[in-house]
Amino acid sequence: MPVYLSQTLTDSLIDQTDAFLNKAVSEWQMLPHHQFGYKPSPEKWSANQCLMHLNSYGRYYLPLMEQAINKAIREKQQPAVRFTAGWLGNYFTQMMLPKADGIPAKKMSAPKDHTPQTNNDSYTVIAEFIEQQEKLLQLLRRSKQADLNKIRIPISIAKFIKLKLGDTFLFLIAHNYRHILQAERALQHAGVQLKKVDAFELSGLK
Repeated sequence: MPVYLSQTLTDSLIDQTDAFLNKAVSEWQMLPHHQFGYKPSPEKWSANQCLMHLNSYGRYYLPLMEQAINKAIREKQQPAVRFTAGWLGNYFTQMMLPKADGIPAKKMSAPKDHTPQTNNDSYTVIAEFIEQQEKLLQLLRRSKQADLNKIRIPISIAKFIKLKLGDTFLFLIAHNYRHILQAERALQHAGVQLKKVDAFELSGLK
């Protein structure tokens, strides 16, 4: 399984999340709903629905991660120099990452609880996404005071299964990247010209 320098990994994920946040603030929230809510075809999601999907995951994971990190800090848990990915966490992360052309390597159906049922009010959806990315940045920075290997977070689809905090960060941010690329493709169909999102890059961290 991949082994990372904990601080280097966290800094890389901070940079990645900051890039997503900047895109939402400087580009997406300036767009009218008819563009951000544009569906390339009836069966495909709009950029708005991509963010609704991501927000639903954030509502589940972010509070759990915050509680776990705060508990570890209160208990004066010492951070580890290295983080070793678990086999399941690494599998989930790799499953989320797209191919070099940005297209998902494996298509998946979203769980019912995380499937957007509407396509309304993109301004509110983008605002929630921005708030969640700001919270995620806070958690990444606070996690430097804890052990990414020892903290465990239950996954949303089977709460009896728990991932290491480091794997949860990796999965969540890789999942964000997957659907941000999907949102960008929807916006291209809507005729919106935007800067390409930075690639999710983990090489050189081991």
